Amino acid sequence: MIRQRTEHDSMGEVQVPDHALYGAQTQRAVDNFQISDLRLPASFIAAVAQIKAAAALTNAELELLEPEVAEAIIAACDQIIAGEAADQFPVDLFQTGSGTSTNMNMNEVISGLIWRDRQLRVHPNDQVNMSQSSNDVIPTAIHLSALQALEHTLLPALNHLMEVLELKSDSLSGIVKTGRTHLMDAVPISLSQEVSAWAAQIHDCIQRLQQVKPRLSLLAQGGTAVGTGLNAPEGFPHLFAHHLRERTGLKVQTANNRFILLSSQDTALELSGQLKVCATALMKIANDLRWMNSGPLAGLGEIALPALQPGSSIMPGKVNPVISESVMMVAAQVMGNDTTVMICAQHGNFQLNTMLPLIAYNLLQSEMLLANSAVTLADKAIAGFTVNQARIEEVLARNPILVTALNSLIGYEKAAAVAKSAYQQGRPIIDVAAEETDISRARLQKLLDPMHLTGQE
Repeated sequence: MIRQRTEHDSMGEVQVPDHALYGAQTQRAVDNFQISDLRLPASFIAAVAQIKAAAALTNAELELLEPEVAEAIIAACDQIIAGEAADQFPVDLFQTGSGTSTNMNMNEVISGLIWRDRQLRVHPNDQVNMSQSSNDVIPTAIHLSALQALEHTLLPALNHLMEVLELKSDSLSGIVKTGRTHLMDAVPISLSQEVSAWAAQIHDCIQRLQQVKPRLSLLAQGGTAVGTGLNAPEGFPHLFAHHLRERTGLKVQTANNRFILLSSQDTALELSGQLKVCATALMKIANDLRWMNSGPLAGLGEIALPALQPGSSIMPGKVNPVISESVMMVAAQVMGNDTTVMICAQHGNFQLNTMLPLIAYNLLQSEMLLANSAVTLADKAIAGFTVNQARIEEVLARNPILVTALNSLIGYEKAAAVAKSAYQQGRPIIDVAAEETDISRARLQKLLDPMHLTGQE
């Protein structure tokens, strides 16, 4: 049997596990919200702790909080950021829509750590939560944690993927293959050009995410309950932002209008939308790789992805494009997360959005999944794939669509007839064109040269 102690809050007494650093309000949330096995991620908890530390510094500087108490709060926050109390945040993701339970969980754990380590009584509401409200802490934590993930995890991962793609594109110079539109044979393209398009997609994703950062860097903190700043002293928001910048190294600043950051989550939705664009790009790249790798005998067989694990429990020797499939599932998850964030963002009722924890969870999960899959795709699929040049050249030589290069000389209808004849006979287009047109073979060789048709001579 778990030993318990009695704690109390404004609603009365509550039994709390004796080992818990938290108090009554956290326990009420644990009892009330037995919904899932999902919790807000460690990165979000660390962001809330950063907010509490910056608030303590600010309140001490404004002479509202005793230096000893402020120092104790900051030390406890640093312990939480380091992960020392990770098991003390048991509140279900599906809780009160403002995230009040998580905010109070943090306040109580900070108080508990201070009592355990210093035997100093610090009140979770009056001192740890001084000049704050859950209604500005949680929106601030959403922006802060998402910005940290963007700066320190996702953008570096996407830059790595782009660099690997650019190096791969350079290494494939001179290899010409059959282009495809509608999954059907089209005019030639170089493999380098094809991969360069993937690199450009990722470059554009990076640029789009960079464009969200100025709005993501704006903080709701100082708005307190409804945006008016009630119970936050004059000067608190700007001084708070200063201390948060000093602690995190991020270029955050207080918003000129904090009402919008409490009542809506437009920036979170904007970020989520750009994450969906990034997911779409990864889906396209992973799926192209899967198709190009297909076979190896009955498919396209243009490339061979690195063989990483057996592909079948029954078919010996089968190897599957497992990295592509993993990344495509990530993309699907991120797309679903965006739909969830969109629905949540619609619930900015009057002065407060009431689906904040779920917005935080989905944003941070999407950023984490995209970052990990970008690195995995780069290192375990793109960097190591090899090219089946013999297969590519064999198919290209028999591609009737090469006749497109003759349109201006013999006309579309005659060119179509030549292409159909080559396809029906299973012969190279140059042989059929030499027989059915008056163009010399020497000139045909130049006109139908695949590299010439890519514009890369």
